This record gives sequence, structure tokens and C-alpha cells, in this order.
Amino acid sequence: MKQPNRTVYRIRAVLMAFACAAVSVGAADDLRAELGKSPFRIVFETRRDGNWEIFRMNADGSQPVNLTKTPKCDEGYPQVSPDGSKIAFSADEGEGEGRVRSVYVMNADGTGRWLVAKHARYPVWNRKGMGLYYLPDEQEQFTIRDYASKGMCFYDLATRRTEPHPNAEIHHLYNLGCTADDKWILSTVHAGMNFKHAILAISAHGKEVFNLRIPGCRPHVSPDGKRVAWNASDFIIRVGDMDFSGPEPKVINQRDAVASQKPVEVYQGAWSPDGRYIAYTSGTKTEKKLAAPPELIGVEAPGWNIFVADASATNRCVQVTTDGCSNKEPDWVPVLGK
Repeated sequence: MKQPNRTVYRIRAVLMAFACAAVSVGAADDLRAELGKSPFRIVFETRRDGNWEIFRMNADGSQPVNLTKTPKCDEGYPQVSPDGSKIAFSADEGEGEGRVRSVYVMNADGTGRWLVAKHARYPVWNRKGMGLYYLPDEQEQFTIRDYASKGMCFYDLATRRTEPHPNAEIHHLYNLGCTADDKWILSTVHAGMNFKHAILAISAHGKEVFNLRIPGCRPHVSPDGKRVAWNASDFIIRVGDMDFSGPEPKVINQRDAVASQKPVEVYQGAWSPDGRYIAYTSGTKTEKKLAAPPELIGVEAPGWNIFVADASATNRCVQVTTDGCSNKEPDWVPVLGK
């Protein structure tokens, strides 16, 4: 295995520690001890030996296990089913003009994978666990652009049949999330549907689309459906309460859960099954001009690691991976999905 540049990673680790300076050593130690007792696990994408794989680990970062072990396929963006029995994910296969991004499902232990759809991305389970939504690619030519999607589909797990979303105008979405009642899908939109950039609430079974009017991207709904976490900027993960009581959905009582300092970014917040924690990834912004952002799927992010934050506080967080091997896109495994 190619050894990472330890000096660079140490420098980045110092920067990350500086960015989370509001966290006391004692608080971080206490949080790590809490996570050591957690029944939940975390899955994430990571790049090792020149290949992207999906790993699983305990909530405190201990006992990492490679679930995919496929040197000729790049897996990422793991999304665990509500009962913890299965994982949906993206897979990039092929070379050059023949490269294709597809959506797959596998058992929680990495066995029994099957294809859901080729030329597709960003799967997310509905809360009943009966199936998943995904975004078809805008074009067949491979791209790492996150918003290169057109339409939305629902895949029924029992019948393995796919149905298109009733709103045919959907395009340029990325990072889907379902509310607890499966009535709404939250998503980022970029340069699509007459929006420049926004976080939307889209009716799961109709054509209604509402702008939640919160800044940023990548919404993640808590398991109980009462809260949402999202990237308010490259350096802030914010949380708020979901409010569906009025004529339009909205997010109220907003506050920062993680606030970093340049050049250390924080991204991809994901709620734990009990709603107590938010797992996320953090690392330094790329220094190369015109380089693809490191937070994108399939883009190498040297020095990036997984962290876990206390969802009820601000910057009470702890780093749970340390190798800096492009560790990104965390999601939680409920107790059943051991």
C-alpha cells in the first residue's frame, strides 16, 4: 500500500485542531468515551491502494472493516437502510469513455450486491425501507459534477421495479433526503428548475416544490423527521427544526452544530439513529486552481477524516479516523445492521 505523506497529514491535523479550538480536550475525551459505548456504527467511503472502498467502523473509529474489497470498482456514498440490513451506494466502473456511475444495493456485511440502475447517482432510502430514490444522470458521458442529474426515480425493493417521479421538470439535484413520513424529499438544486442554488422540499408523490430559503447545500433529515442538518457554508454545519404546520415547509430555530475556520472545511453531516450525534467529514480545501472540490464523490481528498459532533452543542466534536485516506460521506448503521 502506498504510504501517505505523514508530514502533510500532521500539518492538516494541526489545522483541524485549530479550527475546532472551541472544543476542550476534556469535552472531546468525554465524547469519545460516549461513542465507545454506542451500539451504532458508521460506514464511509475511503480511498486506499488507489481505489475507493466502503468501510464500516465503530462509532469511536475503532475496528474498521472493508465491506467492498473490489480493486477494479470505485464504491462510495454509502446510504444505510432504516433497518440497517442493506446499504445503497454509488459505483464507478470502467475506464475512459466507458466509465459509468451506477447505483447498487448490498447487504450490510458487503455481500449480495445487485444493480439498481446504470448512469445514476445519489441514492437515498425512503423511511419505510421499502425502496430508494435516486437521480438518473443528465447524460451518459461520465462526470464527477454533483448536480449532473435529470429527473428522479423510485426503486421498489420487493419488485425491483423503477418508477419515475411525477414531476418531470426535476433536474440538477443532488444529495437527497426523505422526511419521516415519506411525504417530502429534501435536496440541493444547482442551476436547475429556475433556481440558481437552493435547498428544496419536493413532494414525494406530487409536483409541489418549495424553496426552504436556507443557505447552503446537502440537507440530512434526522431519523425522527423533526430536524435537518445542512452545510450553511464550506465551514459550517447548521441544524434546525422542520416545520410543516403552515402552507409551505420551512426550517426554524437554526443554530450552528459545527463551525470551522479557514482553510479547514466541514461537510456531509449525517444524523445518528438516535439523533444525538452528527457524523461529518473535515479537511483542508484544495490548493490547486481549477481542481475539483474534494467533497465531491470520486475526488481524492488527502488528509480528510471523519468526525462526530454532539448534535445538542456547538463544536463539541471528536475525530474518529486518523489516516487521512480521503475519508468522506459518513452514514450510520442502526443496531440491527451489525
